[in-house]
Amino acid sequence: MADRLVISKSGPLRGTVTVHGAKNAVLPIMAACLLAEEPSIIDNVPHVADVISMIEILRRLGVQVAFTGDRLVVTPGRYDGTVAPYDLVSRMRASICVLGPLLARHGKAQVSMPGGCVIGPRPIDLHLKGLQALGALFTIEHGYIVGTAKALKGARLHLSGAFGSSVLATGNVMMAATLTKGTTIIEHAACEPEVIDLANFLKAMGARVEGHGGPVIRVEGVARLHGVHYRIIPDRIEAGTLMIAAAISGGDVTVNDARPDHLGAVIDKLCEANVTIEKQNGSIRLRASKPVQAVDVTTLPFPGFPTDVQAQMMALMAVSRGVSVLTEKVYPERFMHISELNRMGASIAREGSSAIVKGVERLSGAPVTGSDLRASAALVLAGMTADNHTELSGLEHLDRGYQNLEAQLRQLGANIRRLSQAET
Repeated sequence: MADRLVISKSGPLRGTVTVHGAKNAVLPIMAACLLAEEPSIIDNVPHVADVISMIEILRRLGVQVAFTGDRLVVTPGRYDGTVAPYDLVSRMRASICVLGPLLARHGKAQVSMPGGCVIGPRPIDLHLKGLQALGALFTIEHGYIVGTAKALKGARLHLSGAFGSSVLATGNVMMAATLTKGTTIIEHAACEPEVIDLANFLKAMGARVEGHGGPVIRVEGVARLHGVHYRIIPDRIEAGTLMIAAAISGGDVTVNDARPDHLGAVIDKLCEANVTIEKQNGSIRLRASKPVQAVDVTTLPFPGFPTDVQAQMMALMAVSRGVSVLTEKVYPERFMHISELNRMGASIAREGSSAIVKGVERLSGAPVTGSDLRASAALVLAGMTADNHTELSGLEHLDRGYQNLEAQLRQLGANIRRLSQAET
């Protein structure tokens, strides 16, 4: 059997916890290292499965990578690999980010169709649309995206999709444009902090990028980029998860390396739910009384409420006072955690792209399985407030994006432990 988490009812969490570096920022930045020959040093890198997968992809391309502590050293040199294979790319969606750098640097790329969490369709059409506007040509052969680019040229392009802007597509086009002749203007660009971090990394490499953080990004192509030393921003989703853990337990927790400017919508909703939040120098302190008040939430691209915190917020609303409506506007199918929360005694009904949550007085522990990364985190939080024991399986999803979440919660007083395969 695979690893499992055994979670028992916990009292109020108390103490201080520190957020790791942002997984969703470091993955495209690792891909951006392919744009230069010189080594790049990246600090504050989290030890999560997705980072390990991206390291393996880079090594398969012929790049040297060393990972020690929270420091990653990427030495591309004159790597000649252009194929990102299925066995690696199928593990996570963010691996599609090597497509733009490979086309810009080598003029060709062969990348498997990406995988990752099963949370509904997440097409790559915006990636292809943006890179085609720069002059790339694509075919789909045997499950691979095969791209060629004899001479990329700057262009004005629009990256709006059915559910708004795309973080990864914005990053992919922005990376390719840095080594493309002329000016590229990306309209309806994603505004997320992870896009800003990638743009700042590219600028440190010598790229000419303007407008990042807004809906229009302008990139002036340059002849070459160089290696840099860079520190990744804190993980706002991990911070949001820890904040909700404090709220669901009725605790008093200080979250270090949590940036309020990245968490505005989460902070607003928790305050609306009667959680007391104090923004300190480089940290956020939360004090909560159980139960919290039910609030309605709609997920939207940044600066709206993040889709990656929807499941955790649903766990909190499941034990709130009143009825709440959670509406998913980014990934309308991202509700696979509803059935597992209901197994624990929650009262949640789905209606289209919304979930109607009637708060209950208590949950009861049960065997549950995490279907995706954030659903797994939500079940951990629910287990902390449930009677008896909760056993969570499917930890391969949780480990994709959290560096030892159970240890972070345990240091705050949570009753949670991991059973390894040998113990199960």
